Amino acid sequence: MRPDLSERLLFLRSFLAHPRQVGAVLPTSGRAVSDMLDLADLGSARLVVELGSGTGSHTGPVLDRLGPDARLIAFEIDPNLAASLRARFSDPRLRVVEGSAEHVVTELAGEQPDVVVSALPFTSLPQGLGKTILARAASVLAPGGVLLVLQYSPFIAPELGKLFSSLQRRICLVNVPPAFLYACRDPKTVQDPTA
Repeated sequence: MRPDLSERLLFLRSFLAHPRQVGAVLPTSGRAVSDMLDLADLGSARLVVELGSGTGSHTGPVLDRLGPDARLIAFEIDPNLAASLRARFSDPRLRVVEGSAEHVVTELAGEQPDVVVSALPFTSLPQGLGKTILARAASVLAPGGVLLVLQYSPFIAPELGKLFSSLQRRICLVNVPPAFLYACRDPKTVQDPTA
C-alpha cells in the first residue's frame, strides 16, 4: 500500500517539527519494508510490537502478514501520527500506544513479542535513548523471537552486536536513501543502560 499525498505531507510535517525523532524526510519504501519483514515469520507470530510507527508504512504490511488471532502493538510518540494510525487502520488486532518506545517494558507488562519491528532513527535520537530502547526491546523478546531493524546507515551494527548473538544483515537499494536491514536473534544478557 503506497502512502498517499496527505500521508507524505503529515510525515514531512512531523519530520520538520522533530527531525531527530523522525529521522527521514519520506516514509520507507514498500520494497524496503517487504525485504525487512521477509527476515521474520510474521505469519506464525502471536504478538508483534512496532517501535515508531510513523504513518504506518510498516504497520499495514505487518497486519497483512499476521494471522487472524495475532496482535500488533504499535508505539508512536507523535500525537498526530498516532491519531492518523488509529484513523487509517480499523483492525481489531492493532493497538496504538501514543508514547515513547522506551516504555516498551512497562507497556507490555510481562508479555513477550515474537517479533519487534523498528525503523526508529537510533543514531539520531538523543544520547543514550537509542541504546536504552534497543536494550529494552531485546529484553522483552519471546524465546526464539527476532528484532527487525531498518536504518539509513550501518552505524547501528556494533550496538546490535553487543545485544544479540545472531545478526543477519541485508541492504535494500530501492529506498531513498538505501536501507540497512537487520534481523537480530538470541539476545545476550545486557544491563539496561538506565538501570
